[in-house]
Amino acid sequence: MKQLLFSVSIFIASAAFAQKKNPDNWQTLDPKKDKAYGVGSEEAYKTLTGKTSKMVIVAVIDSGVDPNHEDLKEVIWKNEDEIADNGIDDDKNGYIDDVNGWSFIGGKNGDINNEASELARIVQRGRKKYKNVDEATLSGDDLKAYQEYKKLDEKFTAELKSSERQLANIQMVDGYIQKVKKQNNGVLNKAAFQNYTPENEMEKALTKNLKLAFTLGLKPEEIESELKDGIEHFEPMVTYGKLDSDSLRAYLVGDDANNPTEKYYGNNHVQGPDARHGTHVAGIIAATRGNKLGIEGIANNVKIMIVRCVPNGDERDKDIANSIYYAVDNGATIINMSFGKYYSPEKKLVDDAVKYAQSKDVLMIHAAGNESKDADVELSFPTRELLSGEIASNWMQIGASGCKKGEKIIGGFSNYGLKKVDLFAPGVDVYSSIPDSKYDTFSGTSMASPSTAGAAAIIRGYFPELKAEEVRAVLMKTVVPYSGKVNVPGLKKPKGLRKKMKPVSRKISEMCISGGFLNVNNAVIELMKKK
Repeated sequence: MKQLLFSVSIFIASAAFAQKKNPDNWQTLDPKKDKAYGVGSEEAYKTLTGKTSKMVIVAVIDSGVDPNHEDLKEVIWKNEDEIADNGIDDDKNGYIDDVNGWSFIGGKNGDINNEASELARIVQRGRKKYKNVDEATLSGDDLKAYQEYKKLDEKFTAELKSSERQLANIQMVDGYIQKVKKQNNGVLNKAAFQNYTPENEMEKALTKNLKLAFTLGLKPEEIESELKDGIEHFEPMVTYGKLDSDSLRAYLVGDDANNPTEKYYGNNHVQGPDARHGTHVAGIIAATRGNKLGIEGIANNVKIMIVRCVPNGDERDKDIANSIYYAVDNGATIINMSFGKYYSPEKKLVDDAVKYAQSKDVLMIHAAGNESKDADVELSFPTRELLSGEIASNWMQIGASGCKKGEKIIGGFSNYGLKKVDLFAPGVDVYSSIPDSKYDTFSGTSMASPSTAGAAAIIRGYFPELKAEEVRAVLMKTVVPYSGKVNVPGLKKPKGLRKKMKPVSRKISEMCISGGFLNVNNAVIELMKKK
């Protein structure tokens, strides 16, 4: 019951916070001029008055992007050497009809939407391999590998059970909501809860909390949307955690999951079955400026190359590597990667692709992750730290921040790290494009990464002589510092005799390498001093 009520408490907190609306396009604003901790791109364009820029191709490696969105269709990259829908690889790059990009998670039998976690895939393969193995017969490296598999199997089993419990809880709340709604002739509002007679203690508690939520301003569609999102999040984790994901993959995509060096597979379905995430990311970077539609993208004179390899679940190392190669070989000079995972069985494949991008002077920008973790302690993948011991100099790792100053300015979900995270950028309640020419507000380091990619595109466009590592260096050097302490995501300590939990606070200089917030106007001013 406590878990059920926890879900409702999130709704109440969201409702209270939602009353404080951020300024439109806040991610483009400037903390000094606008009192909003955006990237300062609007001020940067004023500083750049009279100067011209070079067009920059930004690859969005993600779940897919709607290329026909009203606010994006003018900025979608087009492969001029490819003739659309003629079934021929006109430019002979190995990918047929890749007019706007490519999908590495689609094939002749369909497009992957949901996938298992990487941990699930590792365990699934292990269970096949060790199905009839007697541990007593193993020794040396074979025994060590088996024991490592057993540990992962135990962890996966515990995580699967946790996901099953959370899914069941959300479904129970959803069932309760539907009962209330049905009794009120299909309408969900405050009166529906006032008129509903709870059938048990759990329903009494939910009714009480939801009455309060509606008083605080929660809208009926918001609660149903939250429940829908929760089910959509946990249901695939449970379902696909139990399936043979390699066999399903082989049927849909048609590649060999056991051949990590295979490159030429997939299809040109760049939107895919669920492009909400990628379309939102693309809009933050480059939604058409000045068209009086939707939002203002951070960067002008940009083309978005769509590369699809991120399902609802964990992406595969092979697909990540091939996506990077595709983006680099087709002209992208910035790659946005708003995805991540905690296991990487074919890490060397991705490392080699990162090194290739570095050799071609491509800047890679990656979301730090949304688990409220210290990235210095628990590393997520992909990463700039390579197995060879090298550190990729063309890589930026980004945490998420909010619009207004104060102790809660860092997103409560954001990963952080004094040694691993470069800086913080707009990622809390960011309004951007979603498919079918619609718009919505999302939060995540997935939004902070494209905020940074947009800023980097301004620098690469107006100062094309700069190398990728120099773009990173100037963005790091010119961050906006922050004197006050902020809450550390996920950390709390007991306070007082009643041992209430209080957030742990630190300076931002203790939470990321640069010690501040991204500001592209500061970077532009710094670069113009050198002209």
